Parts: sequence; C-alpha cells; structure tokens
Amino acid sequence: VQLQASGGGLVQPGGSLRLSCVASGFTLDYSAIAWFRQAPGKQREGVSCISRGDGGTYYIDFAKGRFTISRDKANNTVYLQMNSLKPEDTAVYYCAKSNRCGSTWPVGYGMDYWGKGTLVTVSS
Repeated sequence: VQLQASGGGLVQPGGSLRLSCVASGFTLDYSAIAWFRQAPGKQREGVSCISRGDGGTYYIDFAKGRFTISRDKANNTVYLQMNSLKPEDTAVYYCAKSNRCGSTWPVGYGMDYWGKGTLVTVSS
C-alpha cells in the first residue's frame, strides 16, 4: 500500500493549486482518503475527506467554499483543488487512507497509511 502526494509549490495569495494523491496497492472503492496539513510549529489538522463507495465529501470549516476534494477511480487518484489560497494555508499537505471518514477523521483517527507530504507555500 502506498500513497503519493504531489502538486505542491509556491503560489501567490488568491491563487490556486491542485494536489494529487495517487494510491497503489488498494482500490478507492473500499477506502476513504483524507487530506491533512501541518503548518510550521503547529499541529496537524484535517482538511477534507472523501468516502469510499458513494464518495461523500467532508470539509473542515476553513476549507469549505475554497477547497474541493474529488477522486478518479480509474486512475486511483484523489485530488484536492485549492482556490483563493491564503498565506495561512502554507503547510505540508498529506493524504491518508482509512476504512471510512466517520466523525473522527479530522484528528486522523482510523488512518492506517499515510503518504509523504507535499509542501504548499502561499506567499507574495
């Protein structure tokens, strides 16, 4: 089982980035994928989660209206489209796998595999 996150980079405030999480060794039909982030000196926090099966989506408040999680089951990839980026969105972003999103996904409960992060820097 592997998760490979990519797509980070330097972007100006108000800009957009799309992160990708390529999954291998398992299928998205039976696994939920969540995005997390960790800013320098801060604790890791949940960003968004997409369920297995029907692909229901969940967002933390700061991500609502700006970020969109989606999946391409044919390519076993989950995306995080991030728009209207702010300097406070600067962080290393990680994707993780779980059996389900549930109510505790934001704290990482139930995540059994984690990918290496991709750095997002929002700065002018």
